[in-house]
Amino acid sequence: MTHTLFVSDLHLDPERPAITQLFLDFLAHQAGKAEAIYVLGDLFEAWIGDDDTSSLNQAVCAGLNDCASAGSPVYVMHGNRDFLLGERFARLAGCTLLEDPTVIDLYGTPTLLMHGDLLCTDDTEYMQFRDTVRDATWQSTLLARPLEERRAIAREMRQASREQNSGKPEAILDVNAQAVIDTMTGHGVRRLIHGHTHRPGIHDLVIDGQPAQRMVLGDWYEQGSLLECNLQGCRLQTLSLPRN
Repeated sequence: MTHTLFVSDLHLDPERPAITQLFLDFLAHQAGKAEAIYVLGDLFEAWIGDDDTSSLNQAVCAGLNDCASAGSPVYVMHGNRDFLLGERFARLAGCTLLEDPTVIDLYGTPTLLMHGDLLCTDDTEYMQFRDTVRDATWQSTLLARPLEERRAIAREMRQASREQNSGKPEAILDVNAQAVIDTMTGHGVRRLIHGHTHRPGIHDLVIDGQPAQRMVLGDWYEQGSLLECNLQGCRLQTLSLPRN
């Protein structure tokens, strides 16, 4: 095993079964081969609680568990769509939940992992929403509601998010350059890997006179997207959906 993989923003949803199958195939192919697989947020389009035992959720948890059991540990970070992922999910999926942000040693290079939404500081409306839904009291109140009611709330929240984002300038929906520098400096790193913005790319930076890199993961709407890292470096890759 000579590589580590990073993905984010899969937004797995029953309405897009081909993407779910692509991810499950990816896990099966990498099981026992990858040193580790990191999912940096928004694995699901919506996660309304660990008690949601839909067929999609069960299939994804089983795929993650099989991958981890084969010797490729899986680490999952909360995103802005699946912030309710809990310990029951982690047990069923055989994975480890990661704090956002987290620093890891990636082949000798301290590397900061984030979902990425914390860096979008220009979107003050979203940052306020994030503070609300990450509040423990708010979450426990929501989780106390019946499952079907939570499903309806999740649909309403997704629709509201689409409407709000459609009216915002593109720049506001991207990371703030100074927030990136401040965050990397605060964690003492020169490499950052994140998702959320759906704008895959590797950006060269200079921080305190030293070279640095920000690596952005792509989404899984039309294809698979991943970052593969090894001793030689990191590169972005795509996975094509099978042709019918």
